[in-house]
Amino acid sequence: MSEMFKISLPDGSLREMPAGSSPADVAAAIGPGLAKAAIAARVNGELRDLTRPFDGDAALALVTARDEADALELARHDYAHVLAEAVQHLFPRTQITFGPATEDGFYYDFAPDPARGPFTEEDLPAIEAEMRRIIAADKPLRREVWDREDLIAKWRAQGETYKAEWIAELPEDSEITVYHSGDGWYDLCRGPHLPSTGRLDPHAFKLTRVSGAYWRGDQSNAMLSRIYGTGWLNKKQLDAHLTRLEEAAKRDHRKLGQEMDLFHFQAEAHGSVFWHPKGYRIWRELEAYMRRKMDGAGYREIKTPQLMDIRQWEQSGHWGKYAENMFAVPDIVPEVDTEGAGAAPKVAPDADWMAIKPMNCPAHVLVFKQGITSYRDLPIRLGEMGCCHRNEPHGALHGLMRVRQFTQDDAHIFCTEAQVVEEVRAFCALADEVYRDFGFTYHVKLALRPEKRFGSDADWDKAEQEMRDAVAEAGMANDQYGWEELPGEGAFYAPKLEWHLTDAIGRTWQVGTIQGDRVLPERLDASYVGEDGERHRPVMLHRAIFGSYERFIGILIEHFAGRLPVWLAPVQAVVATIVSDADGYAQQVTEQLRGAGIRVETDLRNEKINYKVREHSHAKVPHLLVVGKREADEGTVALRTLGAEHQRVMPLAEAIALLTEAATPPDLKGE
Repeated sequence: MSEMFKISLPDGSLREMPAGSSPADVAAAIGPGLAKAAIAARVNGELRDLTRPFDGDAALALVTARDEADALELARHDYAHVLAEAVQHLFPRTQITFGPATEDGFYYDFAPDPARGPFTEEDLPAIEAEMRRIIAADKPLRREVWDREDLIAKWRAQGETYKAEWIAELPEDSEITVYHSGDGWYDLCRGPHLPSTGRLDPHAFKLTRVSGAYWRGDQSNAMLSRIYGTGWLNKKQLDAHLTRLEEAAKRDHRKLGQEMDLFHFQAEAHGSVFWHPKGYRIWRELEAYMRRKMDGAGYREIKTPQLMDIRQWEQSGHWGKYAENMFAVPDIVPEVDTEGAGAAPKVAPDADWMAIKPMNCPAHVLVFKQGITSYRDLPIRLGEMGCCHRNEPHGALHGLMRVRQFTQDDAHIFCTEAQVVEEVRAFCALADEVYRDFGFTYHVKLALRPEKRFGSDADWDKAEQEMRDAVAEAGMANDQYGWEELPGEGAFYAPKLEWHLTDAIGRTWQVGTIQGDRVLPERLDASYVGEDGERHRPVMLHRAIFGSYERFIGILIEHFAGRLPVWLAPVQAVVATIVSDADGYAQQVTEQLRGAGIRVETDLRNEKINYKVREHSHAKVPHLLVVGKREADEGTVALRTLGAEHQRVMPLAEAIALLTEAATPPDLKGE
């Protein structure tokens, strides 16, 4: 009699299955409907192929398309494999490398036939058509375990040098698996996969673009062709995604920033922003807003140096963990080569080195350490609009969203262990006020200890629980706030609460954070005098709400599609004339608006009013006050609000009152 395995199901029931059976056999035993719907399985929590045999007794959860997260990951993984198969069918001399699933699709890197050259976007329609043919063929996707040396030899014989190189470097104890598509094409892969290509919807994917990518991400290696695609479970999802992409393109902050004359980038300061007067006005309003919020919450603002000795960064641990992302410079006046005018200076061999700060926290510890601090002084909340520099890779830079020079609304709270939960709870309430002032909804997530970290397990246990307790006291540890814990994603020195904003078209942005750190105070010897007269280590809470001004402004521009709230708009109103006879009255209106604190400009150009309306609407000016001879005679204005279909004629005093209310920052309303 064959050995029987005990398979427990989510409903608590137990089924005995013979050795060699698979989740597919369990699904068939339960019923034909489930057998048809099942696409994969979780066996003891691990996502596996539906046809992979059980290893022994197991807990089984069958996966269907209703399990959208798993189903999407599987589908996108399969689309990548179908893409690779299609390319090799159409272009047989192409070598395959790797192609993972991504957040909204997939890609695959290819080494094209040198005689043909890199792939281009003109190739995509034919590749899509071949992919649909492979899907329609409903080819079984079958897992197979191979001997390492046999597979290396096979790949080399077929000219697949990239695959052979990769396998040769895998750990000796690695299980080497390939997946067959039908009886022909196959690829190295850990899996899992859907049961067959026919489980994919042939109308739920689209190839989107082609780019270059270095083999293994190393610029010294060969350049490959990367083909990107987006993949979904059905056409409705695909169409919704493509619509979001179109809307996102319209909202692109780089495009709107140019149209609205807010900022620009250029090679002379690659990765840093040149702010124009209108863009910097947005910055100033945000900075003033955040200062009011921080002042009201008991923070004291400081300013710390841009440059600090490398030894300080070594002591803090940042140099060991983060050196490749830091800029370092010599600390002395260079020795000048006097042999010829204009010769390059020479740095002395014994020069000390300084690093431009990539973050503010070590400097804040140095401020805290000045003088003797008593437990009665705690908590101490130190804030800084701190300018930082990070040597981000060239390819990672993206408009305002990822830059090399940025300014944080940064702060650090030094407190006793007994104060941690209340301080984090208060920060949760402050962050909630800020995000609601901008109209954002958000989710709160807790990033837990990474594998490589400083500090003891006991300290990490305590720090993680403090974060949980604070979020619970703030009333946010529930589905309404999307509460979730993220194993392994904390900083190397502390767990991290994260705020993920949702914008107007459903995208999420991780912005605010707070981290409970016991490592840095220890490494930098920060202490306070306790009630017992002894020295104690404070807990250091690292926190930010905007994250960085650059990125937050980029998010705001895209969230509002450039139509910023009136209080943030660089130009809040324009007074435009219909005829030159109203020029004098337009100037009077402008002066009264400016006197009321409105940021206003006057448009007296000899242009048709419809042209002026279009131009200022394109520049996203919230209010246009149109005046002609009648308005001048009656002391009125025709008010056009951006996005409204009709104008309203009203007395000037009423218009000023309306604009003044609209231009008041949300935290000052009612004062």
